[in-house]
Amino acid sequence: MAEFKCEEVTPYNSQESKKDQITQMFDRIAGAYDPMNHLMSLGQDRRWRRKAIERISSFQPKRILDVATGTGDFAIVAGSVLKPDYLLGIDISEGMMEVGRKKVDELQKNGELTTQIEFQYGDATSLELSSESFDTVTVAFGVRNFSSLSKGLSEMCRVLRPGGCLAILEMTEPENPIYKLGYKIYTKLCIPILAKLFSKDMKAYDYLPNSIAAFPQGDKMKEALKRSGFTDVEIRKFTMETCTFYLAIK
Repeated sequence: MAEFKCEEVTPYNSQESKKDQITQMFDRIAGAYDPMNHLMSLGQDRRWRRKAIERISSFQPKRILDVATGTGDFAIVAGSVLKPDYLLGIDISEGMMEVGRKKVDELQKNGELTTQIEFQYGDATSLELSSESFDTVTVAFGVRNFSSLSKGLSEMCRVLRPGGCLAILEMTEPENPIYKLGYKIYTKLCIPILAKLFSKDMKAYDYLPNSIAAFPQGDKMKEALKRSGFTDVEIRKFTMETCTFYLAIK
């Protein structure tokens, strides 16, 4: 039985595991993911990443792990701004990471990115990485896709050094009734139209609002982080409560 409702939400409702379905989904939409992501958030996703990176800059991380790195957007900005000695991005979708590798290669060729970013396959719920080997772990818009949220949080805590931080960005359903009404209208009417224009996989974009609605938010997420080994947890909300930033200290 799933510990959290979000673990039961899958894109295709097949007999395959959530992990396998998520891998298939992102491999299918990899080519359309970046423009669709920017358009759906009205460009705010870039601002959210910058805000998160500004907050973790005070920790001056030298070794960063970006979990569920996707096409590498968070890793690229973190590499440009924080300039760590080592930055590893992991994901279960090779299709998404291939897009990320091409972006990094192009930016490095043009001299716009000096940090070396390595991409490799990795499952957040079972990290094949040494304990206490990173100063900071980040995950942007990926935790709701974990097949086991508790395992993913515990694994990210394990690979962090004591005093290190976990930074999470995740889409959220607003609690404010006015914001929530606007959010509902947007997700029910606008996102399906955008999905038809950019992607042939409509189920992937049905999954998006469903997984957001099922994800533990605010204090519930704070409790999950503390149960997984984190101490201080800071919560900030962006853009009419549609995105939440969690900063947790080991």
